[in-house]
Amino acid sequence: MTGPDYDIRLMRAIRRVIRAVDLHSKSLKQRADFTTPQLVCLTALAQKGPLTLKALSESIDLSPSTVLGIVDRLHAKGLVERRRGDRDRRQVMLSITDAGQGALLSAPYPLQHTLLEGFHGLSELEQSTLTLAMERVVELLGARNLDAAAILDVAPLPETRQPASEEPLAGTDTPDDLRVVQLHAAGFDQPGGETA
Repeated sequence: MTGPDYDIRLMRAIRRVIRAVDLHSKSLKQRADFTTPQLVCLTALAQKGPLTLKALSESIDLSPSTVLGIVDRLHAKGLVERRRGDRDRRQVMLSITDAGQGALLSAPYPLQHTLLEGFHGLSELEQSTLTLAMERVVELLGARNLDAAAILDVAPLPETRQPASEEPLAGTDTPDDLRVVQLHAAGFDQPGGETA
């Protein structure tokens, strides 16, 4: 049994987090014409100087194959350049271009910057409590083993996704989405429960 509307409040809170990430990602794409992972790559290159692909991927907590695709797109836009290493010609060094620096200066902060700024203002007890609660939510969602970087972004779903009619809580907050949350919270979507 749950307390007064805790289940609805939890579902709404998760939905708001998802929406905030989605809206920020769309705003960044419209305002700066690049994605959050691209912004994070540019920031890392600006702060840490020329890096190999491996060093860049480790510094931003993404796989080398993912970073390669990001760097390819940034290179095509003229925001990143590739150079052979001076000492080891097999090594390719990545660095931010002047155009990349300009794009970075005009771009909004990544959403995680805003989150962490507020998070670091909390007491250690609040930080610990919030972290443990979020980790518990991840466990409840069965997502503990999902690979995830510390980047708040909405990525396109893979082509193997379910038909739109079966996607839970997709899209924007519509009355239908709220009804799904309410039906789930009330237990009507469970086997043996009522259906809409």
